Amino acid sequence: MPNEQNVTRKLRAILSADVKGYSLLMADDEVHTIETLKKYRQIMSGLINQYSGRVVDNPGDNLLAEFSSAVDAVECAVQIQNRLNKENAKFVKEKRLQFRIGVNIGDVVQDGDHIYGEGVNVAARIESLADAGGICISRGTYDQIKGRIDLEAVYLGEQEVKNIKEPVRVYKVLMDTETHNPLVEEELKLPAKPSIAVLPFTNMSGDPSQEYFSDGLTEQIINGLCKVSNLFVIARNSSFAYKDQSVSVKQIAKELGVRYILEGSVQKSGDRVRITAQLIDAITDYHMWSENYDRDLEDIFALQDEITMRIVETMQIKLTMGEQARLWAGMTKDIRAYDWFVRAFDAYSQMNEKDNKQAQRHFQEAIKIDDSYAMAYAWLGITYIADIFYGWSKNPVESLAKAESCAEKALAINDSYDHAHLLLAWTNMPKRNYDGAIKASERAIELNPNGADAHYSLAWIHCFADNIDQAIELSKTAIRLNPIPPHNYFTTLALAYRISGRYAESIELVNKCLDENPNNLQALLILAACYSFLDKVGDANKASKEILRINPKFSTVNYVMTLPYKNQDVANKYIDALRKAGLPD
Repeated sequence: MPNEQNVTRKLRAILSADVKGYSLLMADDEVHTIETLKKYRQIMSGLINQYSGRVVDNPGDNLLAEFSSAVDAVECAVQIQNRLNKENAKFVKEKRLQFRIGVNIGDVVQDGDHIYGEGVNVAARIESLADAGGICISRGTYDQIKGRIDLEAVYLGEQEVKNIKEPVRVYKVLMDTETHNPLVEEELKLPAKPSIAVLPFTNMSGDPSQEYFSDGLTEQIINGLCKVSNLFVIARNSSFAYKDQSVSVKQIAKELGVRYILEGSVQKSGDRVRITAQLIDAITDYHMWSENYDRDLEDIFALQDEITMRIVETMQIKLTMGEQARLWAGMTKDIRAYDWFVRAFDAYSQMNEKDNKQAQRHFQEAIKIDDSYAMAYAWLGITYIADIFYGWSKNPVESLAKAESCAEKALAINDSYDHAHLLLAWTNMPKRNYDGAIKASERAIELNPNGADAHYSLAWIHCFADNIDQAIELSKTAIRLNPIPPHNYFTTLALAYRISGRYAESIELVNKCLDENPNNLQALLILAACYSFLDKVGDANKASKEILRINPKFSTVNYVMTLPYKNQDVANKYIDALRKAGLPD
């Protein structure tokens, strides 16, 4: 026990480090591990002294140091990892000693040369969360260093750690070895409106099977914000592209072309849910708002509403009466139905036949529990459209009838839900009811001004309705709202370029799709036609061979008959180009 006469309390930045997998390294090669550890201790001690720190203790593979400055402690930690990374490069992977480092700023008790207290304990717990060769820091440390050190850090959420009463907010420092390849190549300008991206909330339950729940919460918050006309909101597809990636908030905001980022975490346990959320101005790195919620699971709907409204209020945005009324249009109030819905949406998002069938079953379960759940009806109908579009349906006529029925039911329950109108638009296209499809899509955009899918859908419809200028403009808007879009966004814009004779631009877009998925049949068909129109017969034939590899029974006549072109001359030119490319009738 500390001697009270020698005890001093002080605020210190604590650096705690240990070797990842030390016991296994010792068991594998004891002599090498001990010799390397001695050398690394000398390097670390030298750097700690250089940054005005003091080594407090270093038993076994552990090291504990204190600093009077959080900036010095973190800069020292970075230099330690950079130096040890170079040393480790001399050894094969199995022989490397990789330290994990945690840094915390807190109150400590000093007794002689030793320090004790929660500040030390938190540093040790944070260290255990770091990757091998990585650094984790506490929120207090982050607040001290931000703007003072040219470093980027990623928020890992609130972490429950052993023997610490309250959860600890933890950040991961990005090292030079963790360079990020931008997901969006083009630099995007900030919109005139306040702009925001909602990152996937971190699943803190410790159970990967609960991932659907945290993703579902994120999706619902995005949906609510999208309906605010005075906001610019990035679509789910682009936000979720950063899931499980070590990318700073500032970098994500730059790539997506937004100013504000919402991030958070979800911990679902039994009939309780704990949610943390914070809104960050990525330009100034200012945390505009943060909150912790610990509620009954039944309160999840009120929580979604509360978080959304707090974001809107913090960004000083006024809602119209209509926007307030439709923020949660189509929702349920039954937690069981909601749970089935988010499971279904998670399955649908996988975009394959098996998961699409699973999604249908889950949406149907949600409807059994709450037969007034407009969102469930609309998305069930969308899965039937997916069956038709991707060729998964054995009976397209029956699938279309089911989709039409779902659209009717969803709109009868709540005609202010935007995806119900989108579903109506898609069911009109096989019947070549262009005016009805356009009207329904325009209504969807009116209800959801940030609806990337609604803009993409209307662009696709205008392509076939022979309104190409509108199709190009809407496609570009959809891609700005969803800068990391599904491939069909690119193929729709490529289709519009192809129809308008802008073949080089069309080829550039479809090649972007084919780089990621060489079996994208729609992209290959556009590619073959464009090369054919440009009289590049060799390239057109090469694309045709790929089409026949994927579908040996492909027929140009059968294919074009499935496309709802209003202008038959456009369809005839397309089929002639495909024939010229070497595809059979």
